Amino acid sequence: MEGSHINNFALSFKNNRLSYCGQDCQKIPPALWNMYGAKVNYLDLSYNSIETLKGLEKFTRLEELILDNNKLADIVSFPFLPFLKTLSLNNNEITNLEDLVNKLCDAFPALTYLSLLSNKACPNQLSDLEKDESDYQRYRYFVIYKLKNLRFLDSRRVTDRERVEATARGEFMRVRRPTSDVIPNDPGSPELRARPLPLDLNALGKHKGAYGKCLYKYTGKHSEGNRFILNSDL
Repeated sequence: MEGSHINNFALSFKNNRLSYCGQDCQKIPPALWNMYGAKVNYLDLSYNSIETLKGLEKFTRLEELILDNNKLADIVSFPFLPFLKTLSLNNNEITNLEDLVNKLCDAFPALTYLSLLSNKACPNQLSDLEKDESDYQRYRYFVIYKLKNLRFLDSRRVTDRERVEATARGEFMRVRRPTSDVIPNDPGSPELRARPLPLDLNALGKHKGAYGKCLYKYTGKHSEGNRFILNSDL
């Protein structure tokens, strides 16, 4: 669905909440920002094929943005949206965590809820079976360190203890990815494969993200992981 044409049957607008899901859009249809940009504080564009966020800057009052199950990659740019508090980017194609977080710092100063599940940039068992809780915890420390106002990250609330650890160590917890010259078949560097979230056609237009609604159990696989297990987890 490109250009100014939209499928009115897929569009829902009520109480300043706009949803346009499951339409295989590669970009935000201009008709959406022309008709609703100045009115919307909640925007759900999940289950499309969005690769660019051109036009998002027209939604000047936006507070919640759901972009799950699209094709957003590392080249994506985010416009400055001073009121945005909630951002869900689950199951996209983002691999560079540090670059993403730097963009979010600049674009969304009020951001308090963020979910990146099932992106390669988020090192957990949804995106990489070789990752465990210690990898995921280092990722959390780094993101919390960079995004000072976060209250929820992925499916879990940011705890006071995490915030203290992030302040002390988060700068050194950057998640490193293999360089392009790594041989894909090298058993020491398995190819990363993201597993998509399930498509529920009945949920289109009623998507609410994943904040605080699910809990993931990780099984330790690396000996150094014990350094990151909290007392409350023992």
